[in-house]
Amino acid sequence: MTGVIVIDKPRGATSTGMVNLVKGVTRRPCGHFGTLDPFASGVLPIGVGNASRLFDYFLSKEKTYEARFFFGATTETLDTESEPVFGGEVPTEKDILNALPSLTGTFDQIPPAFSAKCVDGKRSYLLARMGEPMTLAAKNVTVSEFSLIRQASEHEFDFSVTCGGGTYIRALARDLAAALGTLGYCTALRRTASGPFTLGHAVTPEQFKEMGEKALIPTEEVLPFPRIEVDDERYYNGVRYEAGLPDGTYTVFRAGAFYGTGIV
Repeated sequence: MTGVIVIDKPRGATSTGMVNLVKGVTRRPCGHFGTLDPFASGVLPIGVGNASRLFDYFLSKEKTYEARFFFGATTETLDTESEPVFGGEVPTEKDILNALPSLTGTFDQIPPAFSAKCVDGKRSYLLARMGEPMTLAAKNVTVSEFSLIRQASEHEFDFSVTCGGGTYIRALARDLAAALGTLGYCTALRRTASGPFTLGHAVTPEQFKEMGEKALIPTEEVLPFPRIEVDDERYYNGVRYEAGLPDGTYTVFRAGAFYGTGIV
């Protein structure tokens, strides 16, 4: 089995737990293409077999989320995994709409303290749990779409976010609230798309247990590269040769069957 299983991760489950589930059923090496926090749900693509080597191809792809932000309070973790501390006002829809453009485009974002970022060789969430002071470096992120969907309750608003890899939605809640002169954190998060994978490709853990390999998406169907047929035996023996093609990465077929990827 080689390909991708897209799990609709339930809230409360860990990404590692979902990988272990797929590994246990397929009995093949597995790895996910971008973690989802335990409190989040949605699209979690998991590479099976050699497809697990495609991590770098998909990690930087755009992802789409539906998020709910609470205004007028914050938490240490910027989500529901810690207790809220109240302070600040609830903004109006008009104020939110006026502030969204400042967090759309490419800008520097400081990751949450409770994240997997490394500080002097240690995960920042471990240092945060011990109460140790730390400074996380800002990272350049891209948010291509950040829109208000509705007001869900007195304090909560729903948003749609499409962003590049490495963007923290929890940090967007923090930063949007700061731009509005208040406090905020993320109370619900669902990933609806990750690169070419959507909820339409996804199966629940229960469905996957029943379907097994029937849920597998073949690798060649998800690689975002032009397809070429390579007949030159030098390629298959690891020898460079003049391909006569534009520079880039290609999906390679041999005698009509998927073989792998090639770089010109």
